[in-house]
Amino acid sequence: MSSNHPVLYVAEPPASYLVRTPLVVDCSVLVAVLFEEETYERAVELISGKTLFAPSLLSHEIVNVALKKRRLGLAVDDIAQVFSDYANYDIELRQTESLAQYELAQRYNLSGYDAAYLWLAAELKAPLATFDEKLGRAAEAHLTSLP
Repeated sequence: MSSNHPVLYVAEPPASYLVRTPLVVDCSVLVAVLFEEETYERAVELISGKTLFAPSLLSHEIVNVALKKRRLGLAVDDIAQVFSDYANYDIELRQTESLAQYELAQRYNLSGYDAAYLWLAAELKAPLATFDEKLGRAAEAHLTSLP
C-alpha cells in the first residue's frame, strides 16, 4: 500500500558546526589539561564543547610554563607532546586593547597578563575560566557589573 504523503527529510550538519558557547580560557586551565595536572578533569569539563578564546599572549605563557616544567625535569619528549597537543586545540587568539587592559590591571590589582584575559572576557561578554583565585575574584566583580 503506497502513501501519497511526502517524506520528510531532516538533515543537520555535524555538531561541530553548531554554535557553541564562547569561553575565555586562561593559561592555568590550559596548563592543567596539557600537563595533566591535578585539576585536569575539572579543566577538561570546563572547556569541553565550548568555543575557546584567549588573548594572543597565551602561546607565550604556555612556552614559559613548558620551560619551567623542563627545568624541573619533565622529559623533552613530554614537552614536545604538550606543544603538539596545544597545536591541536582550536583556540581563537585575540589582540587586546592595551589601555583598557592597563586600567583593569590597576582597578583589580592584577598583572597585565591576567588583565588581558579579563578584558577579553568583558569584550566578548563571555565567561572566563581560570584556576587563579585573584583573577577569578576580579572576573566575578567585573563581569557581573557589565551592562
